[in-house]
Amino acid sequence: MKQATIAGKLPDQKRRSFWLRHLHQWHWISSAICLIAMLLFAATGITLNHSAQIEAHPQVSGKQGQLPRDLLAQLTAQEHKDKEAVPKPLAAWFDKQFGVDVGPQPGEWSPEELYVSLPRPGGDAWLRVDLGNGKVEYEKTDRGWVSYFNDLHKGRNTGTAWSWFIDIFAVACLVFCITGLFLLQLHAGNRPVTWPLVGLGLVVPLVLAIIFIH
Repeated sequence: MKQATIAGKLPDQKRRSFWLRHLHQWHWISSAICLIAMLLFAATGITLNHSAQIEAHPQVSGKQGQLPRDLLAQLTAQEHKDKEAVPKPLAAWFDKQFGVDVGPQPGEWSPEELYVSLPRPGGDAWLRVDLGNGKVEYEKTDRGWVSYFNDLHKGRNTGTAWSWFIDIFAVACLVFCITGLFLLQLHAGNRPVTWPLVGLGLVVPLVLAIIFIH
């Protein structure tokens, strides 16, 4: 009778061992992928929550230049006025004169000027070309490293590559949390305080949201 009971438990033990092995594997792999980015997002969560107390000291710098006549003639030609994109020769000139990579950034055209907005994490920048006399103005605002990392947290003006990174990081976080939940389930029998703590993690933010957020 005792041997039959032991034999009946063996499949359950094997199944438990199988799930433990695979859940631990997925859990540590996802945690390794998430680790550095999780630290970044947690730290910037604090700085964003206290943004009013953290003073930023923006540094503004500017440059001026004169567009060559042949390039100005190309810009003032009728075929360029209705185009959103910055012409490649002008983009190359911006890069050479100011070290600014305009890339695919569209320009705002008017009869008097071409204005190019160049937002970026942690600051801002813009270019302006006077289509009458060819004068070029460039201004860059740098709000510091805290603002830079805060914008990375929000995905503000970070481009396609960072957007993909955030999505992949979010999926890895989901895997980390879900596998952690199943591991809690498997170990809960030996840890009675497991589900009260999980419930506390649900109830506390829910109560705070209901009572204090209006």
